[in-house]
Amino acid sequence: MSTVKLIEYHESSEEVKAIYDDIMSVRKSDWVNNFWKALANQPKLLKDTWNAIKSVMAPGSIDPLTKEMIYIAVSATNSCNYCTNSHTASARAKGMTDEMLMELMAIVGMANKTNALANGFQIEVDEPYRNGGLQ
Repeated sequence: MSTVKLIEYHESSEEVKAIYDDIMSVRKSDWVNNFWKALANQPKLLKDTWNAIKSVMAPGSIDPLTKEMIYIAVSATNSCNYCTNSHTASARAKGMTDEMLMELMAIVGMANKTNALANGFQIEVDEPYRNGGLQ
């Protein structure tokens, strides 16, 4: 259960309705999900977060499916059930298969394990890896 009231379209301010309309337009949807309804309690937070996600998830050098899969990986690592589920649905709509999801989660699990080991042992970064391999 949400810790804040979810602001439905019909009870929202004109400012929030405009953002909701943009969300539905961009997502080609006829509804606004609960994440945005929760943020609508603070219209500036709703607007800023929506504008940021529109920018980050917009077409770019990384294809839309890969962006969704990255979002799933980070969300799973951060234990965000809401984001894992919503971005898995988005990735499936963009073509992600069950096999791709299984492989992604295997990578996430392995990265979390090796990250914890490297951090726990405080392993020094090899010279060729420093700065992302930039010389």
